Amino acid sequence: MTAERLLGIDLGTGSVKAVLTTTSGQVLAVASQEYQVCSPHQGWAETDPAQWWAATVDAVRRVLADPAAAGSPGPGTPGGFGVLGIGLSGQMHGVTLTAADGAALRPAILHADGRAIDELAAYRALEPAHELRLANPLSPNMAGPMLCWLLRHEPALVARARWALQPKDWLRLQLTGEVATDASDACATLLYDVPADRWDEALAASLGIDPALLPAVRASCAVGGRLRPVAARMVGLPPGIPVAVGAADTAAGALGTGLCRPGQTQLTVGTSAQLITMLSRPTPTVGVHCYRTATPVGDRGGGSAAGRPDVPSPWYAMGAVLNAGLALNWVRIVLNAGWQEVYAAAAEPPRPQDPLFLPHLSGERTPYVDPTLRAAWTGLSLGTDRTAMLRAALEGVAFAVRGALDCLPRVPGDPPASDETTPVGLVGGGTTDPGWRQMLADIVGRPLAAYDVPVASGRGAALLAGVAVGVLSWEDVMDQAVRSAGVTSLTTPRPQVAARYASRRERFDQHVRALRGT
Repeated sequence: MTAERLLGIDLGTGSVKAVLTTTSGQVLAVASQEYQVCSPHQGWAETDPAQWWAATVDAVRRVLADPAAAGSPGPGTPGGFGVLGIGLSGQMHGVTLTAADGAALRPAILHADGRAIDELAAYRALEPAHELRLANPLSPNMAGPMLCWLLRHEPALVARARWALQPKDWLRLQLTGEVATDASDACATLLYDVPADRWDEALAASLGIDPALLPAVRASCAVGGRLRPVAARMVGLPPGIPVAVGAADTAAGALGTGLCRPGQTQLTVGTSAQLITMLSRPTPTVGVHCYRTATPVGDRGGGSAAGRPDVPSPWYAMGAVLNAGLALNWVRIVLNAGWQEVYAAAAEPPRPQDPLFLPHLSGERTPYVDPTLRAAWTGLSLGTDRTAMLRAALEGVAFAVRGALDCLPRVPGDPPASDETTPVGLVGGGTTDPGWRQMLADIVGRPLAAYDVPVASGRGAALLAGVAVGVLSWEDVMDQAVRSAGVTSLTTPRPQVAARYASRRERFDQHVRALRGT
């Protein structure tokens, strides 16, 4: 007998993770491999997709060779294992121009790339009905504006392209030879009719984009192809293993943490900060993204799982704070401080005379949707010391997170009630310091429940593979996601300290409005 395993592959911005799990979602082994993000011009962010493939081959081979991959042998099991299915998760918003034979025609343009800011003028000129169908803030960091930029600057390459693929979809093409996408990635392109849950082909055509470049939309848990022999030899697996269509990293991560039911909210703090809340129906909100989750949908992108307790929420809203760890690291470098010193500053209580830090070094998305917004320290005096400046930086990032949280929509009737008593799930490596977590809780005004799921998106991808091959039902996924992703700590707001922060936040908001001229 051979133990059965699931393989999740999470194609991130700077590295790929291969995650091997049991059929119930227990993580057994993880391997990662980094690759470069290049910036040939200011504001650009690109990666050669060949690096994705080479890194994936390396990571998969290493995770399969990890002694922990076999787990604890059961009765009659000699310690060997077989991979039943492969699931995919990937960074969102990018564009990989791809030829008919699957080769990338140029480096992929990534979500951190801001070159397409001038192309937003074409979007702003659209009829109001078009913008309503997009249901998302107009951002240059998404596939639609990026394709418009390519049409203007590299038209010969676009003419040679057969597909414009999201990163994980290009990777699946290399694994299987099949082309598809899923709704969780498609709705984040600014080429998708979000309420109708399908490509907006009329919009694409009006922008000069050939709708034939856009792949068919299939369910995240559908089989998107089978591991072809040439790829199987390279990764060290037998050919023919089913490969699930997969999901965008945020949607897969919600499965991996178990925070995927209507009303649940999750905060991830890394270079940026993301606040997502699950919704039973799409609820477009100014400055907030509205995206599809990894729930079952038909092959053409339709269907709904609203109201079904055995599947995740069908939609989520996302508040995106661009300057979280990015701003803290900048302050740390400028002030020549170590991370320990930065986080130690959070333990000091706020004082009325302390300066304020506006963290918007690279513009901001939620709630301002303003790429020109910039950072500032204000209220500096001769009595200001390093600790006060470091604390102000942490405080400013937390204020920005609170502003995004306040923008998230609420759908009447979605359980549980999203109020000040409902914990926000806290994930990501940027919130491990207890003093920093306490400051966040005091400013956000909600209990913060920390989840220990270091490979949430990769685990979610593996769970999707389990559904695709039939060893897991959606009820199993919901049950196992919650069971395996336990709360490691709960941090509650301190009312008196929270009141002092509330007063400082009012001043923070006033300074942001003054900086924006509003």
